[in-house]
Amino acid sequence: MFDRINNDMINAMKSKDKKKLDVIRMLKGAIQLEEISKKGKLTDDNIIDIVSKQIKMRRESVEEFKKAGRNDLIEKTEEELEVLVEYLPTQLSEEELLKIIDEVIIKVDAKNMTDIGKVMKKLIPLIRGKADMSQVNAIIKEKLSVK
Repeated sequence: MFDRINNDMINAMKSKDKKKLDVIRMLKGAIQLEEISKKGKLTDDNIIDIVSKQIKMRRESVEEFKKAGRNDLIEKTEEELEVLVEYLPTQLSEEELLKIIDEVIIKVDAKNMTDIGKVMKKLIPLIRGKADMSQVNAIIKEKLSVK
């Protein structure tokens, strides 16, 4: 994954794609900071987590910019999101996600909201980077509150 990011950065430099280059440099910087704090190389899963965090930050920023009426910043941030999403695995459809969540709930025998931690612990490795975690959390809460 890190090699892909480096290659994309080189290609962005060659093609003079400043927007993409800026986003990739930011991502690479976030990865290097994490490597320093962990004192070692990161796995692809670690890098996917970093990409997911960057995407989440930008989505939150877009919401704030919409509230403030800053269309110029919304457009720029959405362009950054487009670049970052390329580094995530293929996203699960809502149907696939619901199926996985249901299977995990049955597997850990979750009965109510107090079991949400058990569900998330088993679920996260299965869907890491493949779904929006705020959406996942909402679905789990809905399913466990109904039971």
